[in-house]
Amino acid sequence: MTRPLLYTSYKQDTALLDTRAKRLSVLVLLVAAAFVPLQVADDLLQLLAVGMVASIGAIGLNIVSGYAGQISLGHAFFLAIGAYTGAALSGDPDGKVLGFGVDFLPVWVLASGLVAAVAGVIVAPLATRLRGLYLAVVTLGLVFLGAHILKEWDALSGGPGVGRPAAVPALFGIRLDEPGTFTKEQKMFWLMLVLLVVFAVLARNLVRSRVGRAFVAVRDRDLAASAIGIDVGRTKLLAFAVSSFYAGVAGSLLYTVAGYMDPESFGLAMSIQYIAMVQIGGIATISGSIMGAMALTLLPRLTRELPAVLPFISTDTQEFPNVYQVDTALYGVLIIAFLIFEPRGMYGLWNRQRAYWKAWPFSY
Repeated sequence: MTRPLLYTSYKQDTALLDTRAKRLSVLVLLVAAAFVPLQVADDLLQLLAVGMVASIGAIGLNIVSGYAGQISLGHAFFLAIGAYTGAALSGDPDGKVLGFGVDFLPVWVLASGLVAAVAGVIVAPLATRLRGLYLAVVTLGLVFLGAHILKEWDALSGGPGVGRPAAVPALFGIRLDEPGTFTKEQKMFWLMLVLLVVFAVLARNLVRSRVGRAFVAVRDRDLAASAIGIDVGRTKLLAFAVSSFYAGVAGSLLYTVAGYMDPESFGLAMSIQYIAMVQIGGIATISGSIMGAMALTLLPRLTRELPAVLPFISTDTQEFPNVYQVDTALYGVLIIAFLIFEPRGMYGLWNRQRAYWKAWPFSY
């Protein structure tokens, strides 16, 4: 008879899913997710697809801030780079805005990530000289710089209030944003689900590797990390590059569901939203990033239902209080509540419940 959680080989200890319960639960979750488009209305599928793309972006931010400990308020800048790189590559060459007609999805997705990663590498040297609040202010400046460039560069962005078509998702000549046997929303949901699984597994393996351990060492104490032979500057550069790559990929996919994007979308509010996803979901956890991104993406949908329950909340933006103000307030309330009561976020809540039931009935 074998004892549970007793590893007898290095392979077992380093397995991505190290217990039978984890393997079974992940399999059930993926199978259930694959059947969701057959049971859920298209408007909710669209929101879920956006949530899965946001999860990729949140994973990227968690890598640089949660694992590597580098405070970044400029995530929207890298999302914008990815979004407009993908849109320009896949855009119509004869259109009003810049386009090259490369609509094959893997090409413009990877290109968007790589261009954003190059931008991250350019910014990274600042991280070796600055830390804490100073680094946060510099990365915050990137958001305003990017917003200014997009507003002025009409040939790329289409200009404020006008915008441009988002990247065109096509695989082997098949447009995924056009209805066929399945609706556009169903196809986009399955596409985003596959991409989320791929990028989540890659990130999970990265943080479990030698590189991931170097991230954590630099985060906890960079002087001690340097003393044991870790190249702190190279580690920070790599963290920014990987994070920016994920942000670029997420940015290129973020508006493909709706098919349209506006340069004013990539502002400070977007950066704050991603910080909230990481904080609420769980710092330095891949699954927590997904939980936080999905929760905050679905939050507006839930608040839209409040007027039916609380008649004093209005849907009119000219009245007080309205559902849009409730959205903004809830972001702040959730961040403060998790910081005070559960700093590990939704992942911490889940981990606590899992530990309770694993020890039940001796869970005292």
